Amino acid sequence: MKPLKNNLMKQLFTIGVVIVGIISLSLIILLPKLLLPIYEKNIYEYLKQPLELIDNNININNNYNVTSVDIAYIYIKPNNEIVASNNFNNIINADYKFVLEKADKEFGNFRYLGKTYYYYTMATDDDYRLSISTNNYVLEIRRDILFTIYPILFITLLIISALLVFWASNLALKIEHLKEKIDNLDNDDYVDNYSYDIDDELKVLSEAIDNMKIHLKKEEEYKNQMYQNISHDFKTPLTVIKSYLEAVEDGVETEEEAAKIIKEQINKLEIKVHSLLYLNKLNYIKDYNEYKNQEVDLSQILKSCVQKFQIQRPEITFKISIMDKNSLFNGTFDMWETIIDNILNNFMRYAEKLIKITIKNGKIIFYNDGPNINENVLDDIFTPYTKGIKGQFGFGLSIVKKTVALLGYEIIVKNERKGVSFMIK
Repeated sequence: MKPLKNNLMKQLFTIGVVIVGIISLSLIILLPKLLLPIYEKNIYEYLKQPLELIDNNININNNYNVTSVDIAYIYIKPNNEIVASNNFNNIINADYKFVLEKADKEFGNFRYLGKTYYYYTMATDDDYRLSISTNNYVLEIRRDILFTIYPILFITLLIISALLVFWASNLALKIEHLKEKIDNLDNDDYVDNYSYDIDDELKVLSEAIDNMKIHLKKEEEYKNQMYQNISHDFKTPLTVIKSYLEAVEDGVETEEEAAKIIKEQINKLEIKVHSLLYLNKLNYIKDYNEYKNQEVDLSQILKSCVQKFQIQRPEITFKISIMDKNSLFNGTFDMWETIIDNILNNFMRYAEKLIKITIKNGKIIFYNDGPNINENVLDDIFTPYTKGIKGQFGFGLSIVKKTVALLGYEIIVKNERKGVSFMIK
């Protein structure tokens, strides 16, 4: 079923109307019931006070004469003679004895002929007094209070509704602005002129969208630059191979010499392809957690990797120092072999006489005694194709950074007094 299309402003307005309606109905239905005990307390006080003022020397031959049209009285003398006020039948058209039977408590009310009557009694050693009234007093008090309360409540609800509509319209504008910003994430010509007066969550979200746009733009520039560098990096060995093949055909170069150069270029090309494939592979294996539950002994991997690189430069001394009781680290054999190979491959280009690897306090420290890294390059050394010392570039260290991060570790590069150290912790 297709959902109904309704903008946020209409939804908030509907919610506001519903809330106001519920509050209004609740006040109309519940408020009179909640105030009824207060009304009744007032009428009992209203009925009680005149009883204390009745004259004890009432003439029994005449009805007790009162001018009040709201309250009627019954006075019972010590000799059980009953005196009633002259308005008694106007208040309640019933027999005295019926009223006295109903008034069986100190005060209370009863129903008679569809109307509610309130009474209050006062008994002494000498006489018995009773005052009675209809519920007109209660109705008048309730009407007066409600006529006072409801206008105030109505005005209050109107003000709240106006504030709600204002807030809702402002919120809708902000959300519309956020949608507009998202729609123009890839539009470099888009100018955002909206200004937030309140530093709220929506402003934070707007700033997050700005940061995301900057990040996406950098990512796009990074990808374009990387594609360009990769194309150039792959083109160079292919051009060399093509040139030597043409040289052999023209008789300028011997087949043996050309084959040697072509083999070297193919090896370089193969290394670059494998590195690129591994970088791409990291984007897929990060969603699988199996590698996080594995541990490997780095001492064996270090020895294996060092043996490979010692052949390239026999003049360099390799030192491996393991100070921890065990050299177990999270990850797989292949992942750590890739990390160590790429670090040592980088070190082999710059080290003069010494490469030292130390495992201590759960950290791995790689050190070479080559030249320091330029401070301007230090922060971007793990970015693919960032030129380093002697103009060297590639994405071996980028592979190291991503693999280490994937395993939950951090790598830090530091210039020493002489040489450079990489620390994984």
